[in-house]
Amino acid sequence: MPRIIGVDIPKNKRIEIALTYIYGIGRTRSNRILFQAGVNPNTRAKDLTEEEITHITSVIQKEGNVEGDLRRAVTQNVKRLMDIHCYRGTRHKKGLPTRGQRTHTNARTRKGPKKIAGIKRKKTTATAAAA
Repeated sequence: MPRIIGVDIPKNKRIEIALTYIYGIGRTRSNRILFQAGVNPNTRAKDLTEEEITHITSVIQKEGNVEGDLRRAVTQNVKRLMDIHCYRGTRHKKGLPTRGQRTHTNARTRKGPKKIAGIKRKKTTATAAAA
């Protein structure tokens, strides 16, 4: 399993697709990296030579933030929004959608499972008999 920028990429996939397993690299950026490194996008990851892996790694490092640096930057941006108490920051704090979606219905992904309020537990026969 080839390792690029500290990430194990799948060996049986084409390198064009395998690079997208690195956080911050999509299909377009993957193709651009492979073009600059001079690697055929159709080769399988397991067929790469050490030299090709070195070329790919150097191009990725030159190109910009990926993996840990990018995750850290995104987290800091969200934290900054929360610190300045802007609208988007308060939505992040409350765990609600930040981009104007409706929340009366839907938004279950951000809000989590339904919280049912006002339902009382039925008394069991043992507690009813004791009372």
